[in-house]
Amino acid sequence: MATAYLGLDLGTSGLKAALCADDGTVLAEAEQGYAVERPAPGWAQTPVPVWLDAVAACMERMATVTAQHTVAALGLAGQMHGLVLADESGTALTPGLLWPDGRASAQVGRWRSLPPAEQERLANPPVPGMTGPMLAWLVEHDPGAVSAARVALLPKDAVRAALVPGLVTERSDASATLLWDVAGDDWSRAVLDHVGVPERLLPEVVPSDRVVGHTRWLADRPGGGPRDVAVVAGGADTPTARLPLAGTTPLQVNLGTGAQVIRPLDRPRPTGVSGSHVYADTGTGWYAMVALQNAGLALAWAAGVLDLSWDDLFAAAAQAPPAVGGVAFRPYLTPERGEVPRPHLGAGWVGADADTTRQDLAVAAVDGVLFTVAQAAHRLSPVGPADGSGPVLLTGGGGRPAVVRRRLADLLGRPVHAHRVRSASALGAAVLAARGVGHALAPQTPPVDEVEPGAGQTRARTAFEHWRETVGA
Repeated sequence: MATAYLGLDLGTSGLKAALCADDGTVLAEAEQGYAVERPAPGWAQTPVPVWLDAVAACMERMATVTAQHTVAALGLAGQMHGLVLADESGTALTPGLLWPDGRASAQVGRWRSLPPAEQERLANPPVPGMTGPMLAWLVEHDPGAVSAARVALLPKDAVRAALVPGLVTERSDASATLLWDVAGDDWSRAVLDHVGVPERLLPEVVPSDRVVGHTRWLADRPGGGPRDVAVVAGGADTPTARLPLAGTTPLQVNLGTGAQVIRPLDRPRPTGVSGSHVYADTGTGWYAMVALQNAGLALAWAAGVLDLSWDDLFAAAAQAPPAVGGVAFRPYLTPERGEVPRPHLGAGWVGADADTTRQDLAVAAVDGVLFTVAQAAHRLSPVGPADGSGPVLLTGGGGRPAVVRRRLADLLGRPVHAHRVRSASALGAAVLAARGVGHALAPQTPPVDEVEPGAGQTRARTAFEHWRETVGA
C-alpha cells in the first residue's frame, strides 16, 4: 500500500486532521468540534478525554482512506500555552487548562516581580493563561494534584502522551510557558525558584520532528485504524502552520478563535513592543508575535447577539464599506495583552443611535476585529526584516470570507495572500511527521487567493482612525 502521513491540529474549539500522500496530495481531512468548559467565572478548560474522543471521531471519518494506505507517521500541532498535569503513565490528572483562562491572574504578579534582567531573558509579557502562572495556581490551589503529578504538559503533549509513552515537549511550546529562558534557549531555573514552580514537573525538550514512540492507540478505537504508527513530538499551532505554505512572507496574520500577527526574527531578543512575544519555531529559528484574545471569539458573540449566522454576519458586513463615523465595535470580551488595548475597555458597540441598523452593527463587528489586527500589525512593523510593502500571509478559518481578505488588504495597504486550506497546522503536523521518518513532505495546497489593496484604502484607514478614537484603543 502507498505511504501516508497524518497530522492532527488540536485547536481551542475543535480538532482537525489531515492525511497526506508521499507526493503531497491531501488524501482526506476531517474535523470534530467540542465545547470549552467554564465551570467558574474566568475559567476555560477541556477534559483530555474530550480531545481524545475528537481524535477518534476524525479517524473514523477518514477510515476508508486510511485503510488504503500505510500511515508511516503522525504529528501533532496544538493551541499554545495551557496546562495538563499528568502522572508517570501520561494519564491526565487535571483537565486541560486553556490560554483564555484567567484564574492565575494573581500568580502573574510573581513574574512581574522578577528582577529586570530575568524578565528580559523571558522576552514575553506575563499572561494568566500561560503554563507557568497556571502551574503556580495549581501549586497553591490543588497541591494534591501537583503532588501526584509527574509532569506538566501542554495540550498537544497531553494528547500525544495518551498515544505513546514519553513525557516530552519541544521548543515551540516550551518557549511560550513563561518558564523558558529565551536568551539561553532552555528552562529558566532562576524563574522556577522565584515563582515557586517545581522543576521536577518540567518535561524533557526534544526536536519537533523527533519520533518519540510508536502507537497502536488508533487501531484500538472502534472501527479500527492504522497500527504501529511512528509519533513525532509536533509543534505549537502557529509556527507549524507556516510549514506547508510555500512562499511564506515575513508578515503573517492567523485568524481563529484568537488572532496572531507574526514576524520572523533573526535571533531571540526582546522586541521592545509592549505586549509582544518572542517564541521558538519548530526548527531552530524564532519569531515575534502580537497575540489577540478576541477574534472569532468576539465575532461569534456578536453574531449571537445580532441573531445572525456566521455566514450572514459576513454577508451583512460585505454589503457596506467601513464606517467612517457612527457606530464602532469593541471586541474585548476578555482582556487583551499589553497595549492592545487597555484591559478595562470591555466589549460592545459604541456610538449607536436611533438610526443604527442591524447591518450597521454587523459591519462594525467585523471591522472592529480587523482594526485590532491592523493595530497589532502596525505596532509590530518595526520588528524583523524591513519589508513594509511585501504581501501578508493570511491563515486560519477566519480568513475564509472574501470581505475579510479585502478589508485587511485595504487596511494594511499590502497584498493579502490567503491560503484556502482547511487547517494549515494539521498539514504542518503531517510535514513534521514525515520529517521524523526521513521524508521531505510538501503538501499540495489549493491556489492562493491574492487580494491587492484597492480603491477602499483611504476610507478603510480613515475608518480605522475613527475607530481608535471612538473606542479609546
